[in-house]
Amino acid sequence: DGISDPGNLGTIIRTMDWFGYHQLICSEDCADFYNPKTVASSMGSFGRVIPYYTDLAAFVGDSNQPTYGLVLGGNSIHEEKLANGIYIMGSESHGIRNSIRSLIQKGLTIPKYGQAESLNVSMATGILLHTLRNP
Repeated sequence: DGISDPGNLGTIIRTMDWFGYHQLICSEDCADFYNPKTVASSMGSFGRVIPYYTDLAAFVGDSNQPTYGLVLGGNSIHEEKLANGIYIMGSESHGIRNSIRSLIQKGLTIPKYGQAESLNVSMATGILLHTLRNP
């Protein structure tokens, strides 16, 4: 949702490819899939992950799949039974926008042990995908 940095988008694409995920739903204002920085940071994975740019609120609202969002104050991704569904990651500076957040059925968080304020969205995506593959 609103990933603005093409480098972060490319890293998300590469991480998705690593874990065997091949469909990426992007909000209409997400960084350009074909931006040179996106392509470079994907390290070739952009050829194996298919992007779909759409009205994210409409997509989520029309779906019958469980919808999860990574948010501060959500339930730990290590304590929840995660299922196939839609997993929403927010922009680097704003998080998940309110119009999308209201559609999330379950808020999730990555437990924090240190003092860092936040995680980079591509790093958080990697942790999530690893957790999904290793419940």
